[in-house]
Amino acid sequence: MKKLNQRRLLLGALLGGVVWALWSWVVNGVFLAKALNQAQGAGALLLKPRYPFFLPVWFLTLFLVTFVLAWFYTGMREVFAPGPKTALAVGILGGFITGFPSNFATATWAPVQRAVTLGWLLDLWVGAILATFVAAWLYRES
Repeated sequence: MKKLNQRRLLLGALLGGVVWALWSWVVNGVFLAKALNQAQGAGALLLKPRYPFFLPVWFLTLFLVTFVLAWFYTGMREVFAPGPKTALAVGILGGFITGFPSNFATATWAPVQRAVTLGWLLDLWVGAILATFVAAWLYRES
């Protein structure tokens, strides 16, 4: 068993988290801005967040999930070999777990456009894939 390079793991998780945070900002601030404003105007979404500290916690969560995915990647590379295929598999599975169940439920029960929940799903799913790729690209064995 090879020794885990904790420093590279943390570096990859940090930079992957930055990429995911940027992707999340683009999805919500650019692609979904109009739909989110319409949902707020219709009363389907709150005008102000219930928790004023939502954004910092959201971005912290993205960094923590990126760390977990990067850590999974380091283990999976021993089973499936290092590289983009393994990173893609980990990112796809991690994105599905983080994005699909809650957004499927929201699309089913919340009175918002399905474009909103699709955007949120893509925020999490594509974000997980991008973050895992970055973390995998930066990871090197000790």
